[in-house]
Amino acid sequence: MIKKIYSIFTGTGSYIPPKIVKNEDFLENEFYDASGKKIDLPADEIIRKFEEITEIKERRYVEEDQVASDIAYLAAKEAIESSGTDPETLDYIIVAHNFGDVKPDVKQIDILPSIASRVKEKLGINNPKTVAYDTPFGCPGWLQGVIQADYYLKSGDAKKALVIGTDTLSRMADPFDRDSMIYADGAGATILEAVESESPVGILSHVTRTDANGQTYNLWLGPSNNPNHTKNELFIKMNGRKLYEYALKTVPQVVKESLDKAGVMLNNIKKILIHQANAKMDEAIIQRLFRLYKEFKIPRFIMPMTISKLGNSSVATIPTLLNLLLKGKLENHSLLPGQIAVFASVGAGMNINSMVYKMPDR
Repeated sequence: MIKKIYSIFTGTGSYIPPKIVKNEDFLENEFYDASGKKIDLPADEIIRKFEEITEIKERRYVEEDQVASDIAYLAAKEAIESSGTDPETLDYIIVAHNFGDVKPDVKQIDILPSIASRVKEKLGINNPKTVAYDTPFGCPGWLQGVIQADYYLKSGDAKKALVIGTDTLSRMADPFDRDSMIYADGAGATILEAVESESPVGILSHVTRTDANGQTYNLWLGPSNNPNHTKNELFIKMNGRKLYEYALKTVPQVVKESLDKAGVMLNNIKKILIHQANAKMDEAIIQRLFRLYKEFKIPRFIMPMTISKLGNSSVATIPTLLNLLLKGKLENHSLLPGQIAVFASVGAGMNINSMVYKMPDR
């Protein structure tokens, strides 16, 4: 048989900030709706309803002296060490993020120089052929970075790539908006390497789409919900209902398309690693995916979840989940040689992507 080039993960890492912020920490907050009207409900009731829908009980925030490139470096360092990679041999460093190195006291996007270049500098890489760049693609950014790296590796022009997802969403969250309780901070990193194999392994397929017509502004930057907030600051804003409906309709289709492209049936999937912003939404997405295959019994433990403890760290969610999974840190969850996982994410744009991955034998 003829050997082909495939892309496999050889190392993973993550940085989960030690600062835990529980739901009860929001009890003193005043919440306003999108029209600027104060929500006439006790904070404990708002929080209780929020937890019922999202299943988020706590989330992680970075320390005051940390920015996105700092935690990206820490996740990258772990991934590099776990893969045994010499950083000087990296062909690409691709960093997915949304806002760059936002400081705690200034709501301002900081992306010059690129976050990838800052990470390369922190890693002490001297090789000028290690190309470093950012990919702002919303929550699916890390997965899109992996997809880009796969193209480079399969072309034969590259051998190794470092793909990182890092965000400090807590610093772009409006404290007067209920949605602020969704957002968290974190970083996840992976090393991808090219291997030759006679049989398919590693990344088997991927699909990406952008629905701009009527969906573009499901997420945007806007002023605080509190009309009395006089600072000239912009925060993450979300049309939650529209995003929910869009995700339920579209994500299952994209996942099925990636499975069909790989020639893999749903019953051969061991794990589904999905972006986590709302647990109820993810559960509904999985239910609709199984219905597309006329299957109504969803296997237990097929979808590992971290949202209740880690919240939504955007581009860091899936690589962090992957790192915890592969390193045996998620109870009842593992991926063994030869088993297949599917990855999926949805976010600003509106962008959706999905990838099918088969664990290598070694």
